[in-house]
Amino acid sequence: MPDFCAAYGCTNARSLQTRTRGITFHKFPKCSERRRQWERALRREGFVANDRTLLCSEHFRNEDFDRTGQTIRLKAGAVPSVFNFPAYLQRPVAPRSTNASRKAGENQPMDPEQDQPPPDVPQPSTRERQRSRKRKAPDHQYAMPSYNDDCFENKSQYDAGFARKLLLKDKAVPTILGSTATTTQTRPPCSGPITKDVGCQTDQPTHNVTSVGTQLSFRTMRPKYRSKETQTEPSSNLSSGDVAIPWTTSQPFTSTPLKDERPAKRRRFELEVEESVSFEEVCDTQDVTYDPAQSVTSVTEPSKHSMYTSKASHEDTKYIVFENCLLELFETCPVCSRACNIRPRSNGTFLAIDQLCPHCEYFRQWKSQPCVGSTPVGNLQLSAALYFSGASFLQMKKVFQSMHLKMFKYRTFRRHASMYLEPLIIYKWKKEQVDLVKDLCEADKVIIGGDMRADSPGHSAKYGSYTTMDLQKNLIIDIQLVQSNEVGGSYHMEKEGLKRSLEWLEECGVRLDCIVTDRHPQIQKFLKERNVTQYYDVWHLEKGLSKKLEQIARDCSIVKKWQHSIRNHLYWTAASSTSGPEKVAKWKSLINHIQDVHIHDDPLFPQCEHSDRVSKGSSKHFKPGSKPVYRVEKVLTNNRVLKDVAKLSPHFQTSSLEAFHSVILRFAPKSVVFPFIGMLCRLYLAGMHFNENSNRPKATTSSGKPMYRLLFPKAKKGLYTTKPVTSNPTYCYVYELMTLLFEKVLPDPFPYMEELHKITVPDSLCTQYDRPSFEEAIAKHVSRFSQGAV
Repeated sequence: MPDFCAAYGCTNARSLQTRTRGITFHKFPKCSERRRQWERALRREGFVANDRTLLCSEHFRNEDFDRTGQTIRLKAGAVPSVFNFPAYLQRPVAPRSTNASRKAGENQPMDPEQDQPPPDVPQPSTRERQRSRKRKAPDHQYAMPSYNDDCFENKSQYDAGFARKLLLKDKAVPTILGSTATTTQTRPPCSGPITKDVGCQTDQPTHNVTSVGTQLSFRTMRPKYRSKETQTEPSSNLSSGDVAIPWTTSQPFTSTPLKDERPAKRRRFELEVEESVSFEEVCDTQDVTYDPAQSVTSVTEPSKHSMYTSKASHEDTKYIVFENCLLELFETCPVCSRACNIRPRSNGTFLAIDQLCPHCEYFRQWKSQPCVGSTPVGNLQLSAALYFSGASFLQMKKVFQSMHLKMFKYRTFRRHASMYLEPLIIYKWKKEQVDLVKDLCEADKVIIGGDMRADSPGHSAKYGSYTTMDLQKNLIIDIQLVQSNEVGGSYHMEKEGLKRSLEWLEECGVRLDCIVTDRHPQIQKFLKERNVTQYYDVWHLEKGLSKKLEQIARDCSIVKKWQHSIRNHLYWTAASSTSGPEKVAKWKSLINHIQDVHIHDDPLFPQCEHSDRVSKGSSKHFKPGSKPVYRVEKVLTNNRVLKDVAKLSPHFQTSSLEAFHSVILRFAPKSVVFPFIGMLCRLYLAGMHFNENSNRPKATTSSGKPMYRLLFPKAKKGLYTTKPVTSNPTYCYVYELMTLLFEKVLPDPFPYMEELHKITVPDSLCTQYDRPSFEEAIAKHVSRFSQGAV
């Protein structure tokens, strides 16, 4: 249960919002004398603080705090003094009228800390004080259920609806005592102005108002004020054809229209007809930390709902509401308390309910969510949440159907995507690209990496997405989507994607130092013709060599022992060399090393850098001139491998690009078919997600130590590896897209479609074939087991 401030009229609770506002919470002092000072400062009759009762920092002055340390503390002797009391709590207590009571008051010791009204608060006039004491016993604090009907002068007029308040007789004495005494009074239906709190979507009850655990006295609850949330003045005329406006229950219904209220004039206490519930009965059903003061809501306080009315519609909290529970709120007419006719209408997640009373012709319409034009905000936000998070509409529809949740159709989702979501995604990605390219143009040395991902394995891929990355900052720069029928086959998609990326970088004025790619033959030839320095990723070369060594290790067990060392030697060769010939010399020395020979003929690397070691057995090394040596040497030192070793990247690799490809799988799985624009937008979403979380910090323990996890990769075949744990990913790009969608795109989507119209969408793969008529295709249809006579 959250911790609330115990001050009158304060709605602050301990939460993240109050913490960001700098509000702190402080417990009551343990010293009994200081605790009584705090309790008297609150001016709540009968209030007794416990060890869990809190006061927020807004009720103390700045000089009451000690801010010298890291923790904000209260100074010794600090007493809360900043409150927003209403006028009736700031008035001095009226003097006693009898001689005995006056003498008793004079004999009491003077308390210098007795609660006094602030000097700047205007005091009530003599006429107002006389009016407040008229027809009321001076010291009684009883609620209406403590009196008989004979104690009131206008009981019959009040029950008939012609009186606004009950008036006690001069010598009325409460005769019904005890906390369990209850009296239920029902007001008859009457005509009059109908108002409603605009902060609510449901009707407020007009009967059987129950007071639960109230600690405030009769004197405290005396005046009534109009709710701050009411934005309209009561109207005296309401036709049967009008839609009922919201109402509040601060005024009883009368047959005579009421005049406009004067806020400056206080009304006398209006006795509410309530059911009295004892405080002990309520506490039995509550948590042990329950504070009854939090259940008292004054009409002068804004409700918790009003604290969130300033939120945008897409930021409002949503709930799952059952249909029967919702329709119960509209079964009874709030005017005549009779059964109403209810007509619900739905559109996806949107629900509208028309309530009509056939007796008094009361009518109103309730909507579950706001609408912008003809578009329900909830439907559009659900489509945006599915698209921006990379989820599948069909999978989400299965979830909704299993829970009997209402959802719109797929064509509605596609209409939202084509009109609002896809233009917004392309606009935001292009805007981020401008910032990335601006930094690249100012850099002296630009090293990028490139690699392609096909949407399906083999040579039958439909799409190929080529990605270029800034390897120094680990950020995605550009994504090019190529369809196979644009280049004559899926084999040529990688070259076309690289060509488009390099042309775009040249147009932006980016000067490349080098590019790191895989060993694709077409890429090698293309970059050589353009005079672009190219380096190879070490992992791609190591993967090809490992597959060939794996075949040799099936027949020779000694090769299997050296596989791990050969892979490590390849990475050490690339990282420790400064030129291509030096890389080749270090790589060729591996053949002598596995034969226990550590002196080499190449002057660039004359001997091994490790210390001299004495071999403990001859079975560890290869025998010179043996067949395994010949087979390993043929794999490791052929001409193509030596050329590729000379072009290995010394520092930057494309492993981050491979990690980005795994991110794409979350937004665009290979098992799902997407249209061209849909596939491109999901690639852009993956790029936004990767750029936001690629450089997030490593996770640490409470003591500051880095966290690691133990993994057993399938490629290592039983061997383990440790990997540092990173902090949880963030999704700020989703919130930014949502804000742009409802604040900019939804009111006027056409300016955001310019970037979408610049994209050339290729024809579908089936357009190159003749399409038969539907009837002809059905007539020629045969199955494998019913092919007819041969």
